[in-house]
Amino acid sequence: MDYSVVIPLYNERDSLAPLHAELSRVMQRLGRVYELVFVDDGSTDGSIEALRQIKSADKNVRVISLARNSGQTAALACGFAHAIGDVVIAMDGDGQNDPADIPRLLAKLDEGYDLASGWRTERWQAERYTRRLPSMAANSLISAMTGVKLHDYGCTFKAYRRELARSLQLYGEMHRFVPAIAAEKGARIAEVEVGFRPRRAGTSKYGLWRIVRTLLDLITVKFLSGYSTAPIQVFGLIGIVLGGLGGLWTFVLVLEKILLGRELGNRPALLLAVLLVVVGVQFVSIGLLGEMLARTYHESQGKPIYVIKEEF
Repeated sequence: MDYSVVIPLYNERDSLAPLHAELSRVMQRLGRVYELVFVDDGSTDGSIEALRQIKSADKNVRVISLARNSGQTAALACGFAHAIGDVVIAMDGDGQNDPADIPRLLAKLDEGYDLASGWRTERWQAERYTRRLPSMAANSLISAMTGVKLHDYGCTFKAYRRELARSLQLYGEMHRFVPAIAAEKGARIAEVEVGFRPRRAGTSKYGLWRIVRTLLDLITVKFLSGYSTAPIQVFGLIGIVLGGLGGLWTFVLVLEKILLGRELGNRPALLLAVLLVVVGVQFVSIGLLGEMLARTYHESQGKPIYVIKEEF
């Protein structure tokens, strides 16, 4: 199998037939062996019935139906796990990604990249400032925190080498951070401008709550990518700073008591200083526990803390 196209979807019944027709035309023109893997994420609008009809008419289609709505990240991970193509292409099921851009993504992989990530340049003209500015701010924040500079982290439209797609471990809402996770594995990443089209049918599944979940997952990705093998570097540093401030503050208060005769028992400052010391000790303790857990995780599963790119 040369190419696997993974399409996670949720309640996209009216978009599926047109999307399948477009995908089939594009993939057939490539002249290679391919499969279309539709992953239904517990749809309730009849999407699975539409997929049954598509499957009955096209032997290149595979349909995976999840038992319940588990989220786009879970559906994407399921598709990656079951894709058998040498190259895995992921795209949304709402028709906003243009299948005609697939050859452009594949061309980047032919240049030696491991991941070609879509950049929806036309989206900025199509969307209002109420959505455009938050997206630009989010992409800038993610790029700054992860160190992987991309214009469009939210674009699902990407092409992966199979080994990379299979190696990705995705949880929560981490499909947004695939480039950062891939970079941690040593992948070479390129960004490709792709088209953006308005929805044919259905409604967007994204709301304000996604912003909070994305921020929480960003913290997770930053921690795992930089400090998963040395958590003491994070928690220990915070503990030393807080504990040091608390200890210094306590020392100043004690000097005031000895030299100036000021009362300490009725001063909230003393309680706050002691609290800082206690919290500092707790953070250092959390760091030490994290170190033990990290070693247990890597050693029990034989997971190395490095990634080999090539061996001669």
